[in-house]
Amino acid sequence: MDTYPENPRTNVLSIVTLVTSILGFAIVPVVLGHISLRQISRTREQGRVMAIIGLVIGYLTLLGYLIAITVTIAIFVSRGMLGG
Repeated sequence: MDTYPENPRTNVLSIVTLVTSILGFAIVPVVLGHISLRQISRTREQGRVMAIIGLVIGYLTLLGYLIAITVTIAIFVSRGMLGG
């Protein structure tokens, strides 16, 4: 009789974390990634690597947005000071 062990399920939030990070969201994958890692450690589901990759991309995206906002503010402040 062939009996195969059941494959553990993949955590849904880890998939959502990866997808939202690829789509360019920043805060959503960071929050969901931490939640999914906590769920994975508790339930022993698969998806840890996806959650970590989503977290890394999410944090890098967040950093990029913060840099862009800082540069934009610096440009507006410098132009405002020079113009007037």
